[in-house]
Amino acid sequence: MEHRIEPSPATGTTEAADWAFPLRLHLSVIIVGLLACTALPLVWMAYTQGKVTALSAGEAQMRQLGLRTIEDYRNVFAGGHAAIETTSAVPQMLTPPPQDLLAKQNLLLHALKSSLRIDGVYAGYADGTYIQATNIATNPTWRDTLNTPADAAFAVRTITKVIGIPVTTWMFFDKNTRPLARRADRDDIFDPRSRPWYHAALSEGQTTSVGPYISAATNYLTLTFATPAVGGNQVVIGADVMLVTLGEVVNVGTISKEAHGYVFDNTGRLIVHSDPAVMAKLRDNIRRGGLLSVADIARADPAIPAVTNLAQGRRLPDGDVVRFPVNGREYLAQSFHAEVAGMLKDYTVVIAAPLDDLVGPVERTLRRNLAAAAAFLAAGAIAAIIISRLISRSLYALADEARQLGNLEFRQSRVSHSWISEVNALGKALGAARDAIRTFSLYVPRELVRRIVIAGQSAIGSASRQEITVLFTDIREFTTISERHSPEDVVALLSTYFEALNVIVERHGGTIVQYIGDSIFAMWNAPVRDEQHVENACRCALSMKAAIDAMNASNRAAARPELVTRFGLHTGPAVVGSVGAETRRQYTAIGDTVNIGSRLEGLNRDYGTSILVSSAIRDAVEENFTFMPIGTVSVRGRTGQTELYELRG
Repeated sequence: MEHRIEPSPATGTTEAADWAFPLRLHLSVIIVGLLACTALPLVWMAYTQGKVTALSAGEAQMRQLGLRTIEDYRNVFAGGHAAIETTSAVPQMLTPPPQDLLAKQNLLLHALKSSLRIDGVYAGYADGTYIQATNIATNPTWRDTLNTPADAAFAVRTITKVIGIPVTTWMFFDKNTRPLARRADRDDIFDPRSRPWYHAALSEGQTTSVGPYISAATNYLTLTFATPAVGGNQVVIGADVMLVTLGEVVNVGTISKEAHGYVFDNTGRLIVHSDPAVMAKLRDNIRRGGLLSVADIARADPAIPAVTNLAQGRRLPDGDVVRFPVNGREYLAQSFHAEVAGMLKDYTVVIAAPLDDLVGPVERTLRRNLAAAAAFLAAGAIAAIIISRLISRSLYALADEARQLGNLEFRQSRVSHSWISEVNALGKALGAARDAIRTFSLYVPRELVRRIVIAGQSAIGSASRQEITVLFTDIREFTTISERHSPEDVVALLSTYFEALNVIVERHGGTIVQYIGDSIFAMWNAPVRDEQHVENACRCALSMKAAIDAMNASNRAAARPELVTRFGLHTGPAVVGSVGAETRRQYTAIGDTVNIGSRLEGLNRDYGTSILVSSAIRDAVEENFTFMPIGTVSVRGRTGQTELYELRG
């Protein structure tokens, strides 16, 4: 924008046409410069250092994930091992059911509650009897198969012999191991002596693991720990771990949808995958006696070929992190050989994740920091403009409030507190002026005040002759009302009365020139021109009478005095303008028209009417209103006869 320097017409000196825009420009340059000098070097240093440390941060995150995962993995099997070792040493477990049945139930349920990842704990006996506690809450298949009660959390299956015939009973317990229901199962032909875990434990004479295999009861891929009970008698204690549960344990998908955990058995076969869909395929292939090829799994997990080679190669020490490419992306992987109580020592646990998923948040943060620096610079420019606008906004608000005062609009002030003391001082001064003008407008016709405020006294000019319509009101027997009531009650009653009539006059375009005791002098067509001033005055009188009738009904109900009002209307020429002394003036109307209007109001008492109007009123609006002739009278102080009419509606 070009700013011209022009001579002042008053003084001949030169002065700037407008400095607001240059101030905003200077503020913008200062703020942007400060931000550029501080933010950019810091962000650039953080970015360069972050790039160097991103890889090490990713490897550190992988190590932390690996340690946490392998710990959870070991805890699952350690819990199962502890459960069977503890149970096998309890004497009550050596006797076949139904002997010591309650003690067996309590012991198995306690072992199950203590190992939340264990699917079931059980004991098989040489005579074919059997007792098993199952966690229904973690295995929905049991709930569907057994049609358990809604609140059941655990189930205990007991197989006893009655006259050599196996009898199966199911007991259901809630989460606090309180019994809920008991049910017999005549179709159960389960015999623990035919199960692989029973034979393996007895043949090896020590704790052993069996599987993975498909559980006949749950149809899930399962791994079993089994141990012979202390004291012989061919009693075997076992615990099942569902490999679906193990897949949840090694799941590292929280860091990335493409991060997975794997478990390989001692032959290098994948038996656990953290993806439930892959686990379902593994289960189906094992149940059919087949193997799931690496190519089949690679469709769902492209990293599986490299992970399988890593597990089968056994080249890495436990916990070391290795990098390898997969379809152009770099992956990080970590492997462990987790031994539990001498078992599973040839099982390999691997977790793998794309490198960019591990370091991606760091790199995205670095890129965001660079973008933030640019955003800060842009925000600095915007802030400079905003600050300058905040400075000028208060001034604009003050100017707007001054315009409102010129229009006699006394809305809530929009000028808020500013940090610039001069603006606050100006706002207070303008507020004081607003209060003064508001008070002034209460005592002078508002349109007159508006013209005085906008253009000064010269806008009113000297009194001039023009057509007007005048309305006078008076309360019947107001002197008597004043004598019978306290001045405070009379003032309160009049205030309500005048407020109602003032609203009606303003609504009909009139101006209340003066309150005379209990009377009102209002006029139309001055100071505001009104082509329908006679009609508006008549409608105003009718509206005022209706409002007063409603007010009197309320006054009667409240035992207050009624204010029966009489009205007089006349239209004609009058001298209208500002009259009075130099130091005290009044805007009013003077002339015969005003006198007749006042006399008409007084004649109501002689004729028992409410709204008396002259023939001039009737002739002007006879097509729009209903008038009733009253007669012809001589108005006091005026020669000639005046025809009277009552305005009815």
